[in-house]
Amino acid sequence: MTSEPALAGRKEWLALAVLALPLLLVSMDISILFFAVPAISADLSPTGTQLLWVFDIYAFVLAGLLITMGSIGDRMGRRKLLMTGTVFFGGASLMAAYASSAGMLIGARALLGIGGACLLPSTLSLIRSIFTDSAQRAKALGVWSAVLISGVSLGPVLSGVMLEFFWWGSVFLINAPVMVLLLLLAPRLLPEFKDPNPGPFDILSSLLSLGAILPVIYGIKELGTDGFETVPVIAIVVGLVVGFLFVLRQRTAAAPLLDLSLLSTRAFRGGVGFAMVASWVMIGFAIFTTQYLQSVQDMSALEAALWSLTPSVGIFLATGVSTGLAQRVDHAYIVGGAFVLTAGGLLFLTQVRADSPLWMVLVGAGGLSAGVAATMPLLTGMVVGSAPPEKAGIASATLQTGQELGGAVGLATLGTLGSAVYRDSLDGSIPAGLPEAAQDAARETLASAVLVAGDLPGDVKGALLTAARESFTDGLNTAALAAAGVLLVAALLVVLLMRGAAGPATAAAAGSAEAGDGPADGPEAVNGLAASEDPAGLPAASVAAETPSAGPGTGRR
Repeated sequence: MTSEPALAGRKEWLALAVLALPLLLVSMDISILFFAVPAISADLSPTGTQLLWVFDIYAFVLAGLLITMGSIGDRMGRRKLLMTGTVFFGGASLMAAYASSAGMLIGARALLGIGGACLLPSTLSLIRSIFTDSAQRAKALGVWSAVLISGVSLGPVLSGVMLEFFWWGSVFLINAPVMVLLLLLAPRLLPEFKDPNPGPFDILSSLLSLGAILPVIYGIKELGTDGFETVPVIAIVVGLVVGFLFVLRQRTAAAPLLDLSLLSTRAFRGGVGFAMVASWVMIGFAIFTTQYLQSVQDMSALEAALWSLTPSVGIFLATGVSTGLAQRVDHAYIVGGAFVLTAGGLLFLTQVRADSPLWMVLVGAGGLSAGVAATMPLLTGMVVGSAPPEKAGIASATLQTGQELGGAVGLATLGTLGSAVYRDSLDGSIPAGLPEAAQDAARETLASAVLVAGDLPGDVKGALLTAARESFTDGLNTAALAAAGVLLVAALLVVLLMRGAAGPATAAAAGSAEAGDGPADGPEAVNGLAASEDPAGLPAASVAAETPSAGPGTGRR
């Protein structure tokens, strides 16, 4: 007979609000520089390569260190890692705001990535530890997912507003007061949790994880940007080889960085895998909607950013509905239904044309965003709930690394498909008499075609803009159709493969197993526990395995 999990009180919900602060800033920093490029270029005069690194270094370092930092958090304490990341993030924000050279800004963005890698897995693993009741944890994970997705959308808007009144460095100064507030509140509201028997930290595994993730993400991003080239392909191959060595190391190390036994549960491997699919479509398709607003609807950057917030309304509604249903319906059916909703939004986008009204792209993007948002708290719950409490940090980091990889693949595959259709369509409709140099530039991207058209006489300008916008919309339609097909297949697979892996059906299956009907397929097989599971896939008996260290906030009200 297992004891009922303790219900979270006012202090725990305040702790969730505190955890939302760093989560919002880390996600915003992914996109906060989108409108700052002209100002940074005028002030620091970076080369083209340096400007790319200003954008990419943050995501590269963040993705490369997530697994390492998740493991460190399990060892040193998740609150302690959160506060360490806060200091890094706040200091790096000040360094970035007052950078006097492109190299200094790149270095600051790298430090921001280190801080973000400390913060992200800490927020999720602390939620796993604070909210032991399944229904409350589902709601908390819904808030976590909504904040994470909304932060990426809010970044460009906040950047645009700040640049209207202040210099480009002000977009980083937003972080500093929030980090100070976090340092003041975290010791008072966040309990400390860590693995009581973590074993020694495996430095070699940490280096191998970096050597596997960074080249793969770099190669995928380069292929998506520049098409097939030798260097990115070599980078991906090197990353995959190092990844194989990483797996071998985890099988033989006395205290592995990543416990491979986690992958033996359907809830863990399915949660990570389908979360990658969700990130693939969400991040991979975002480039089409933003370009459509700016270059087809001819909006200013700030106007486009403000309109792009409209689909975010559906994010909070969708997460609330999905977490409410999760207490009564097997999670696999909800995720499958959400994937169908996402595919529906994409199919609606296949009907968007260059002269379509604005509401059409907003409705399609809203369906896409709502569908993805509905999956995230449930998939996240599958992953963190199926891991033993003392391994919550590394489980969270594995999930987030998968999402980073999924997003990178989405940008590469969908972006490449859309670009190929755009070029092929434009080749057949370029206006006669356009200089060859202008034709070559227009074939690169829609944004390049708009710039080229600005220097052309009236009739040719109008013809080129019409052809380029219609060609871009053809690419958007094709990419949306391909993505919808993938999502419909994913909807079928999640129902076939994940039924009973998490949610109320799992609890029933575990109960039958205890009654003598045979073992249930779930996390108890990994943890060596015979206890039943709660509706989020968390073995109830395993709650006692984690020993919170003494400190503020460890009690329940």
